[in-house]
Amino acid sequence: MIGKLWAILIVVIVLGMLVLCSRSEAQTNTVTSTSSTVSGTTTVDRTPSTASAPGIMINNQDVCRTGTSIAIQSQILGLASGTTVRDMNCERLKLSRQLFRFGMKVAAVALLCQDERVFMAMTQAGTICPYEGKIGLDAEKLWKENPEKRPDYERWAKENKIEEEFLSDEDSAILGISGFILLLLLL
Repeated sequence: MIGKLWAILIVVIVLGMLVLCSRSEAQTNTVTSTSSTVSGTTTVDRTPSTASAPGIMINNQDVCRTGTSIAIQSQILGLASGTTVRDMNCERLKLSRQLFRFGMKVAAVALLCQDERVFMAMTQAGTICPYEGKIGLDAEKLWKENPEKRPDYERWAKENKIEEEFLSDEDSAILGISGFILLLLLL
């Protein structure tokens, strides 16, 4: 019996707090002006303007687009806009999956290999991506002959440029002798 009374008391307190916390009132701005001849009070009731960002609805789950919207409001003017953004990676995955279902496995892998991450993963795994219909060692040879067609060409060029900048043994020997002679001349 006492347990029920405590439970009822807690429910009444929680409901009372909810009622007290959920009060809402409209704001009013009161401007008072006084002059030597006329005095009075003017009440201005102006609610702030709002710009609502439009909701972009994409009802089909098989669409590779994302809805985005934005709104901005000042005291005078409000602007709102919305658009959809195309997800190229989502499209690539869907197209590759469909090609694979049609039995075109090399085409599906070639499509995935257009992504730099997939290309690097395939290379590190020792499985070379197809090159214009060629697979295996033929594709590897063509990728080496045409590195500018790699999806990771910028990264590949940086890595290979660093390797080329190292001095050969002959160059470092000449540089060392030249430095030694210059040091002797300065003494």
